[in-house]
Amino acid sequence: MGLVSEFKEFIAKGNVLDLAVGVIIGASFGKIVTSLTDDILMPIIGLALGKVDFANLFVAMNGQHYATIEEAKKAGVGTINYGLFINALINFLIIAFIIFLIVKAANRMKKAPIEVVAVPAPPTTEQQLLMDIRDSLRASRL
Repeated sequence: MGLVSEFKEFIAKGNVLDLAVGVIIGASFGKIVTSLTDDILMPIIGLALGKVDFANLFVAMNGQHYATIEEAKKAGVGTINYGLFINALINFLIIAFIIFLIVKAANRMKKAPIEVVAVPAPPTTEQQLLMDIRDSLRASRL
């Protein structure tokens, strides 16, 4: 089997196509969650915490104060951007929770496996004949 035909067979499998669709939808969903976090949730949380902009929470590595991360970067100073990390953490938690809900719903939709009771095979004719002989011997002893 040639390399091209093997590749065609691999691509034609349902799992590969399902995975590709899942990755594309996941990337789009990630953008939606990022926008939800950055544009809606974080401003509300920042307002509740005293008008804090999480996107601009950082520590300049040189110890000086800069108003924004961009200012620090223009000055060539390294920064620890813990506000952006908080945003990413909230994005992750939202996505993880939604995936949990999707998996939970999918598990509920699955049908319970049908229990198959194994019925023992009937004895062969030789086994039946031997049992009859055994039963006859027992009966004649009594």
